[in-house]
Amino acid sequence: MKKKRSKSNRTNRSNKLMGQHFLKSKKALLDIVNSADLEPEDVVLEVGPGKGVLTRELSERVSRVIAIEKDPRWVEELNKEFKGTNVEIIQGDILHFDHSKLPKEYKIVANLPYYLSSHFLKVFLESKNPPKSMSLMFQLEVARRITARPPNMNLLGLSVQVFGKPRFVRKISRGDFKPQPNVDSAIIAIKDIGDEFFVKNNIDKKRFFKLAKKAFGQKRKKLSNTIGVGSEKRPQDVTLDEWAEFLKD
Repeated sequence: MKKKRSKSNRTNRSNKLMGQHFLKSKKALLDIVNSADLEPEDVVLEVGPGKGVLTRELSERVSRVIAIEKDPRWVEELNKEFKGTNVEIIQGDILHFDHSKLPKEYKIVANLPYYLSSHFLKVFLESKNPPKSMSLMFQLEVARRITARPPNMNLLGLSVQVFGKPRFVRKISRGDFKPQPNVDSAIIAIKDIGDEFFVKNNIDKKRFFKLAKKAFGQKRKKLSNTIGVGSEKRPQDVTLDEWAEFLKD
């Protein structure tokens, strides 16, 4: 006879499959909230609220919180807890969420499930209705890539930095989560989000990303040999200003 798994074991297993690791450190919680520079009139989009720990802190600081949760079990509990408050709980997949339902000015604050990281950034940074800022929890390695500078630039970092200014806030120990993940995490804050880099320099986005992917696909080679621009540098050594000069129409 198979041993029946306890409810807590089943829940932990489901959380791991969903990439959910819930923050239990109050200090880390406050650090991610404080990194967002929230004002009382702000509207905040939270992704994957889970047990609502971060949601509660946000709801006390801003005028409205929109929390998108994929797991119907958490949605039910969250709706009970936040009924009649300034928190709106929506069940759904954030990667397929209609951005037109969001206000024109909003901020994102979230402890993201690990599997969402890169795709989430692409969806919201390239959105027709992007957030004013994002304060997010990532795996430490991903956070370092996003905030890297030459000579350690990478495609993910470049893809974020052409849309906004990311800042590494601080490392978060794996022991600050339950269930405990196998890696450490970090908080990053991305401010000044928009298309200014492309508009100011008259750069076509599709062309830029096509060339950037090609260059980083052969990152040991010089740009003069991979994408045909007049530079003897390798892609990891190139600054945003230099990319702008290479690609101006």
